[in-house]
Amino acid sequence: MSFERSARAALADEQLRGALRHATTLFGERRRAAMATLPDWEGARDRARAIKDETLLHLDRYLEEFTANAERAGARVHWARDAATACEIIGRIAAERGARTVVKSKSMASEEIHLNAALAARGIEPVETDLGEYIIQLAGEAPSHIVAPAIHKTRRQIGALFAEKLGMEPSDDVAKLAAAARRALRRRFAEADLGVSGVNFAVAETGTILILENEGNARLTTSLPRTHIALMGIEKVIPRFADLEVFLQLLPRSGTGQVLTAYQSLLTGAKRRPEDEGPAELHIVLLDNGRSGMLAAPVTRQSLACIRCGACLNACPVYRQIGGHAYGSVYPGPIGAVLTPQLFGLGRSSELPYASSLCGACRDVCPVKIDIPALLLHLRAEVVATRAGKPRLLERLAFSAYAAVMARPRLFESVVRLARMLRVMLPLGAWTKWRDLRPLAPRSFREEWRTRLRHEVAR
Repeated sequence: MSFERSARAALADEQLRGALRHATTLFGERRRAAMATLPDWEGARDRARAIKDETLLHLDRYLEEFTANAERAGARVHWARDAATACEIIGRIAAERGARTVVKSKSMASEEIHLNAALAARGIEPVETDLGEYIIQLAGEAPSHIVAPAIHKTRRQIGALFAEKLGMEPSDDVAKLAAAARRALRRRFAEADLGVSGVNFAVAETGTILILENEGNARLTTSLPRTHIALMGIEKVIPRFADLEVFLQLLPRSGTGQVLTAYQSLLTGAKRRPEDEGPAELHIVLLDNGRSGMLAAPVTRQSLACIRCGACLNACPVYRQIGGHAYGSVYPGPIGAVLTPQLFGLGRSSELPYASSLCGACRDVCPVKIDIPALLLHLRAEVVATRAGKPRLLERLAFSAYAAVMARPRLFESVVRLARMLRVMLPLGAWTKWRDLRPLAPRSFREEWRTRLRHEVAR
């Protein structure tokens, strides 16, 4: 289904729009309150962007440094050029260890490569343990938000889903729903053979990976199974351990309106003694999957500065009305509208750069100052430049005629005067379908100005 048809279907769903309005408004209010607790918010944004810019300019060097230090600490690092390679690596590791059940903490990268389907094809059951991800897995849906995957669902809908899938009494009580999920997931943690997570940040200086969360499920995913696999996009690396400070100030405040997330799990290699916490075996899969192609130009390179906070979704007037599923991608909202075409090609997502009003709200809230409107315009130009996106002949002729008239003031006056006399309206059906187009005034501004000027002179 096209973005336009999906968006129209979402706009007709009052329950969806109500859930989105409530959740995104709450996120926005919490973000503003949390921002007020950081004395130099703008300075922190500038420092974070400078760190990201430095890293992306020398990404090859920092990835090599990270790999060397991670392996020195006992981790095993794998390089995946694309989604198929990443799924093969993870599937092979799981198969070699005889895994039948895999517990997963929240990972947008695993959604990007469709890891769950790849594991299931090998006869391995993936179990999402983040509550939001668990809900949408039970529902057979994709995430609709980067931070809150089930943001589109109401408590009543979740209660009905749990009654169907978990056999509990129907309820919309949050505490009862959470308790039911907790009971079901504890059993899955106990029987899991392998854990899979994403990575929020990876430190080149030490070979450390950091996983942020609020539920404790990522801590269990990295600790209970003997083997752990961390899947990370190559852009997640940062140079120094000290650089984490500014990102730990920005990400929780921007994402969930918290000063700090409840859990911060730092893994540097595998555990060395049986009594240590953490996996006995740690694999880190570095995922490219189109990211290296974004490095060529500064305008596209900044896409990789994204820290996946989801603030741009909460601020976007388009996302707030239609939700994430309308975008047809694991990455929805403003950042999805620029990431998806670059990761998967404009041929599959040429509509997404136009899924924006260009109001700039996404740029204003981005903690690392990504100029998303500039990226959207850049991608729109690429759409037009491709064969599939070239304007039709009639459209090109119309713009050529418009340019010729607008460049000649007297011709412009004559054309407008004729249109006024004949009561001609431009064929703007796509515009007037949803908006009113004001009729031409009896006289143009120039004519009105000249008349008033003559009256002033006469007096």
